[in-house]
Parts: sequence; structure tokens; C-alpha cells
Amino acid sequence: MGVREIVCYPDEILETNCEPVTAFDDELQLLIDDMFTTMYEAEGVGLAAPQIGINLRVAVVDTGDETGKVELVNPTVEQGEGEQDGPEGCLSFPGLFGDVKRAQKVTVRAQDRNGRSFTIVAEDFLARALQHEIDHLNGVLFTSKVSSYYEPGEFER
Repeated sequence: MGVREIVCYPDEILETNCEPVTAFDDELQLLIDDMFTTMYEAEGVGLAAPQIGINLRVAVVDTGDETGKVELVNPTVEQGEGEQDGPEGCLSFPGLFGDVKRAQKVTVRAQDRNGRSFTIVAEDFLARALQHEIDHLNGVLFTSKVSSYYEPGEFER
């Protein structure tokens, strides 16, 4: 498992609608393992494949709660309920933080690294992280949803 380079804005892959995964093979296993390693090394809570230059619908999330590590292959948000407004940052925008409105609760359908389908229902911070990473797979950046930015040094993760 290795640490991959994180792509920063304005790299065009960050605004690309990613391709679905069709091969659940050793290459995908390695990609997911490397994504977790890269995310932890960068002290993030989520990472999407385009953030390491890969045009595939793959994301990983670990908010440090009881849910643990979540690997998302070909994910979609099936339902969103309520609203939360809170701070977000992004590994592809180092040092930039802003308030973003998101659904309070989401139902996400995805596949795991072996192609098995599953559904996860998440609330609060986990819901926010899942939505943020799935946005990446659709070429949507958190900066397009920020209602107000924090001053440099005003907000730290």
C-alpha cells in the first residue's frame, strides 16, 4: 500500500464526471487500499479517486466514528432528508474552509471492492462526508456550495 499524490485545484480532473467501475479486480483492491493510506497520511476523513488523478467512481471515508472505514464504488445518493450547515475543507484545496449546506441524513447505495451492493444510512458528519466525496465523483467541488469562507487560520480541522 502506498501514498499517492493528491491533485489540487485547478486540475481539470477535479471537475470531471467520473467513469463507473466495471472491473472488480486486484487493481481496484490496490486503488482502494492506497486511497485509505493517502487519506490517513493527509489527515483527511474522505478521498475520492479523482483527487489522486483517477477517473473512476471510487471514494473512501472514515470519520472516526463507530461506522469505521467506508469504501464506496459507484455510489449514488438515493435520498436526503433535513438540512445541516457546517464547515468543510478539502484535501484538494489545502487551507481553504467554508460553510456548506448539506442534507442532515442520507441514504447511499454503492458497491464494495468485491462488487457487492450495499446501502448505508448516515446522519450528521458522516452524511456530510459521504455527500462531499460523492460530489467529487460528479465533478462538483465544495467551493461551488460554500455560503461563506473562513479567514486563513480561523478554522482548523
